[in-house]
Amino acid sequence: MSRWAWFLGVGLVLLPGNSVPGGTANHQDTEKKIIEYLNSHMKPGEPVVVSKLFNEVFTTPEERKVLDKLYNSFFKVPLFVAEFQARTNRPPSLREIAEQFQFHGQDTVNVILKIVEYDRRVPKFFVRSSETGEIRSVDLEKIKADPRFNKAIERSLTGWEGKTAPPFRLQAFEGREIGLDDYKGKTRLVYFWFLHCPPCVQITPHLVSLHEKLKDRGFVVLGLNADRVLELDYADSERKDYLTKHGVNFPVAHLTAEVQQAYGGVQLFPTLFLVDKEGLIRAHFVNYQDEATLEKAIRSVL
Repeated sequence: MSRWAWFLGVGLVLLPGNSVPGGTANHQDTEKKIIEYLNSHMKPGEPVVVSKLFNEVFTTPEERKVLDKLYNSFFKVPLFVAEFQARTNRPPSLREIAEQFQFHGQDTVNVILKIVEYDRRVPKFFVRSSETGEIRSVDLEKIKADPRFNKAIERSLTGWEGKTAPPFRLQAFEGREIGLDDYKGKTRLVYFWFLHCPPCVQITPHLVSLHEKLKDRGFVVLGLNADRVLELDYADSERKDYLTKHGVNFPVAHLTAEVQQAYGGVQLFPTLFLVDKEGLIRAHFVNYQDEATLEKAIRSVL
């Protein structure tokens, strides 16, 4: 069985003689082409030859790269939907899903959600609008009860307050290594983010302000960038330009899959853990937070 078994049971029909014109170097155009093809060939209940997708239909390096991205998002999207519902008490919008997974538009989200809906391995835990495609409701108990998802969901939703923050040593953007224990004796805000994530862009000025305002009181923000873990195609120069543009004044390192899992398999960005001087997690924030909310929590720990 090929690794493209994620389509098994989805009903993707690859008819004899079907083909797609040669690939383009433009990632967005390639994603659109693949999504249009998938959307037009998905038929519930009909057999599928999975290997043809990778070996016969989409064969260029650019096309296979986009397929990898879609493949890697398949089981992550349901987890994201479940955690978003649990954290915010509402389903994520198609736009918010697209932003989190760096999809080029809501058409991609619609197709991924349709694949999830068709796949027999994923419990039918959400209901979508037949008119807009937006998720109308999420049944958390149904997906939590599924053995393929419950451990991952439990890890991400478990209460973190009072637990010891998992240690880490990671490569900083400028090359040196930094670790949580390097700042032992300080109050630390561990910040999980990725480049151009809209709520991350929105929260960055608050973190810059708080780091500057409270650093003399023993406070530091530690930024863990998830671009590489999420396989986002950004160059180091783009990350450097982002830090310069936003005046980032705190240490930033490359997140690894191991550290991501140690912190509950973070799926929502931004996610922040407030760690006190003794290394205990005192607060856990998911998604955008205003500066006043963050400052109040930090000052209560300082």
